[in-house]
Amino acid sequence: MRTTLRTAGVAARAMLLFTALLGVGYMLLITAVGQVALPFQANGSLVRSADGQVVGSQLLGQSFADADGNALPQYFQSRPSAAGDGYDSAASSGTNWGPENDDLIAEIEERKATFDALNGSGAIPADAVTASGSGLDPDISVATAERQVARVAEARGIPVSDVSALVAEHTQPRDLGYLGDPRVNVLELNRALDAR
Repeated sequence: MRTTLRTAGVAARAMLLFTALLGVGYMLLITAVGQVALPFQANGSLVRSADGQVVGSQLLGQSFADADGNALPQYFQSRPSAAGDGYDSAASSGTNWGPENDDLIAEIEERKATFDALNGSGAIPADAVTASGSGLDPDISVATAERQVARVAEARGIPVSDVSALVAEHTQPRDLGYLGDPRVNVLELNRALDAR
């Protein structure tokens, strides 16, 4: 009985020690390393305006729409979101619908009609009508950006060539030269348009 109590006491003290070390100490150490080595990333990759106001994150897509949910023609539009009511980081998720799902097909058809109404008829890149796995993708393909150039240029009253140059300037290459596809961060591109 005495051995059992002693063993239980040792186990309880070891549990408390390792909880403090690994549950609290390790977390504080990693947080400190992140703040020192990569403070921008550790704090959410927040993008701020010239006056210091947070306008978004490089890691999260967002809507560029009016109060009624209508796309603002002077801005590039993000990839569709399946996260909550749209770009809700607390509800990040994909739809998990298969390619033959009637709801997915109807949603894509609706998005195609919306995209064509906004940008004119033509080929529609897949990422313009489908949500990403998280529903929060901040990037669009170069093809999706190029399909929006004429609309944005017209809405802003600037030459198409200037908007195309901004798209090219904000195109990020494949990671490590071979992973993924070239992409454009929508928030950064729209901020560059506003700064022009």
